[in-house]
Parts: sequence; C-alpha cells; structure tokens
Amino acid sequence: MGMLAGKVALVTGAGQGVGQGIALALASAGAAVAVTGRTRAKLDATVGQIEQRGGRALAIECNVRNAQSMATCVDTVVQHFGGLQILINNAQEVPLGTLDSVTDEAFAAGWESGPLATFRLMKLCHPHLKGDGCIVNFGSSAAKRWDASGYGPYAAVKEAIRQLTRAAACEWAKDGIRTNAILPLASSPAMEWWTRERPEEAAAFVATIPQQRVGDCEGDIGRFVVTLCSEECRYINGQAIGVDGGQAFLG
Repeated sequence: MGMLAGKVALVTGAGQGVGQGIALALASAGAAVAVTGRTRAKLDATVGQIEQRGGRALAIECNVRNAQSMATCVDTVVQHFGGLQILINNAQEVPLGTLDSVTDEAFAAGWESGPLATFRLMKLCHPHLKGDGCIVNFGSSAAKRWDASGYGPYAAVKEAIRQLTRAAACEWAKDGIRTNAILPLASSPAMEWWTRERPEEAAAFVATIPQQRVGDCEGDIGRFVVTLCSEECRYINGQAIGVDGGQAFLG
C-alpha cells in the first residue's frame, strides 16, 4: 500500500512538466489522479503512463481561466472517484518579460490562470476537502530575485498565490484542510525554453544552485509533493517551501 492509498487527487496542468511529474508520483503512491489541462492528447499520455504502472487516472479537459470549466471538472472528479482529498494548483500561463514588453492581455492571462484560478478552484474543492484535505499551490523564486528585471509581472501573480495560500491555511485548518505552497525548480518545458532562449542567463542561474543541478519533475518535485500530502506532514500548514536544491533563500 502506498502513502496515499485511498486518496483522490486533482492536478491541473498535468499534461506535461511539473504537473505531469506530480501526477505520476501521486499515482505511484497509491492515489487515484484526475489529470487536467487544455490539450487532450497530452492528458491521455499522462493517463497512459499511470495506467501502465498499475495506477488509476482520469483525463479531464479543463481551462482554468474559465470558471464553469473548473466547476464541471470538480464535479466530474467527485462523481467518478467518489470524493476528493488532494488539490494541486499547478497550471499557469507565464507573463514573462519587462514591464514595457508585457502586454495587458498577457498580464491578465497570468492573473486569470494563476491567482484567480487558484482562488476559484480552492473554493470549488473546499466542500469536498473538508476533514482530510490537502492543497498544494505554486509560488516562484522569481519573487526572490535581487534583480527583478524581466520578472515583475510573473513574480507578482505568483506572490498573490502565496498570500491566498496563507489565508486558506489560516481559515480552513479548522475544517481539516492543510494548504501549502511550493516554489519548484525543475526541468520543465518552461525551463527548457528558458535554457534555449537565454542560455547565458540560464547557465548563470544553474550555477547558483548549491546542488548544481535542476530538479526532476517526478523524482524531486513529485515525490516531495507526495510526502507533503501524506500523514508524515500532517502538522505542516501555511508554508511556502522551496524545492530547488537550495537556490532561493526564503527568509
């Protein structure tokens, strides 16, 4: 039996990268996993990997910028699996660039897919999470950069998520729900894009990681999320935790 046997998890943005890695790790730990995102083929690929390992998974197309799409998604998860204990708010459109270059539309997309989607989905899942629920949201160490040039809009939406995380942790602990945020560093498609488009900047950044490597989506990030959602971490609530090999100082 795995650490999360009998649990049901919903993971947004699970068709690739960190979301996929977390979904795979949760399933390997015994959880039934609803993998959601906008591209059905990618979701089906994640479900296929989970099922090949003997796990249970369900692909659900969901646009986190659409309130009705998220409501339908949650209803589908609960109806299919009979409940919901774990929510992973991973999906995010990234408004990356300088203040002059990021458009209103890109910033709005970052806001709608990030803090607004997190806010909505936490509230939609709240009734189902009561008693034994765990929420993991996503911040970013971009908000801890000494030189924030080129990262302001992205860091702004991620910091909003951290504050929502803290509020949920304080307000919903009495309902038996724990809420934490992670700030991951992993070999995701976004990291690969950054490395390709800005090789010198990316190489300089990797050099600042004490462990001298970028994390693996499943082995490093996913497995940590499994532990965070398990009974082993039942007293961890309201925290923002860097999962980044020691790169960021959150003090």
